[in-house]
Amino acid sequence: MKLFLSLALILTFLNCFSQNSFSESRSGSFLKDTLISIEADPAAGFSHEYLLMIPKGTTKAETIFLAVEPNNTGFTSDSIELHREGAIFVATKRSIGNIVATELHLPLLVPVFPRTRKENLVYTHALDRDAMLSQNEEIKRIDLQLLAMIRDARRRLQDLGIPVEEKVVMTGFSASGSFVNRFTFLHPEKLRAVVTGGLNGILMLPLKEMNNYTLNYPLGINDLREISGSEIDLEVYKKVPQFIFMGQLDDNDAVLYDDAYNEEERTVVYATVGEQMQPKRWETCQNIYKNEGVNAEFHTYEKVGHWSTPEINGEVIEFIKEQITEEGEE
Repeated sequence: MKLFLSLALILTFLNCFSQNSFSESRSGSFLKDTLISIEADPAAGFSHEYLLMIPKGTTKAETIFLAVEPNNTGFTSDSIELHREGAIFVATKRSIGNIVATELHLPLLVPVFPRTRKENLVYTHALDRDAMLSQNEEIKRIDLQLLAMIRDARRRLQDLGIPVEEKVVMTGFSASGSFVNRFTFLHPEKLRAVVTGGLNGILMLPLKEMNNYTLNYPLGINDLREISGSEIDLEVYKKVPQFIFMGQLDDNDAVLYDDAYNEEERTVVYATVGEQMQPKRWETCQNIYKNEGVNAEFHTYEKVGHWSTPEINGEVIEFIKEQITEEGEE
């Protein structure tokens, strides 16, 4: 399957899906999908463009939730255009975020974060340790940049007559799934619900140490205060509803690669949650979440590899729908 749109197709998208191109019915719902590109605004807290997709059927004047999915290009490149193509794919094609947004009529925010070849160990799209510690002004604290994008998007949506809740729904798969898993520890108070899949059989753990090994970010929460500038409120974190899934045939193990985990982190992973990705490591992480009282439901799908399926998508939609209804709100 071709993962990215050509530049010509991107230009077509932006011509067809612009802020001025949408229309609404008499009932105030949008008649067509609308893709809005918002330029970087360092003064507002974000140094990169982001995309805002408003799906057909979104209703005005009704307070709804904003969906957010980080971009995941799948490779390093110094061309921001390639990362932009990947972000447009996430916003407009069959990503988890796009499926949730389209089916539930929620606006979707996708950042256009780079993942450069010249800094190939800084895995921005997975929000790894190198990304969190980077002093490069363009990618410094991209978690905070994403929060600034969310604030900006809320304002823009309000101007369009679409009020959105303070908390957001976040989704991600593979590297972007790791981003969301880690972001949930960093900013749990900002999240209504999260969906993460294809997580390489490893999760960030709500522990400071395990088997006499210190669990620093992104393996655990030992130095989270030093990394983020604030202490985690574990009680708030544990209440965030999470849908976490893996395919039983998934053999995509990011722990093996230096851009995702350094040698010290790899040693700690093997000594704590296991060297074998499935079922050992995956089951160990699940048990830790359950024992620590994390509000997460886990799913392992037979005959599924590193991908999603209509069955999974349907269950994800039902999960998010339940969380954003009045009955699901606290």
